[in-house]
Amino acid sequence: SYTTFAYSDLKITPEKVAPGGTVQVSLNVRNTGPMTGAEVVQLYLRDVASSVDRPVRELKGFAKVTLMPGETKPVTFTLDEAAMSFYSEKEDRWVAEPGAFEVQIGASSRDIRLKGTFELTK
Repeated sequence: SYTTFAYSDLKITPEKVAPGGTVQVSLNVRNTGPMTGAEVVQLYLRDVASSVDRPVRELKGFAKVTLMPGETKPVTFTLDEAAMSFYSEKEDRWVAEPGAFEVQIGASSRDIRLKGTFELTK
């Protein structure tokens, strides 16, 4: 891209979600450069205290936004229980364990710009 982007105003609602519920993740992306450009906003999720080894970042969503110079657009993602789950060989099914999850928003896995958390309750 021939321009730059700023990420701001991360909101994660609700802060606590029951099994089967959804979490809304929203943020603003602003074109801070001199040219019109497109940015791919990526959402990664990390299970803070999983009973099994899981990646530090699991890509759970992405959205491409095209912005004129100085323009800001909101970006929203919805995380459901499947996004929080992993396949348990022990239980032979998909499992979403209660606990804290960290949301990481960035332009790539190596360029994380915003972080926040929510909790999956029992």
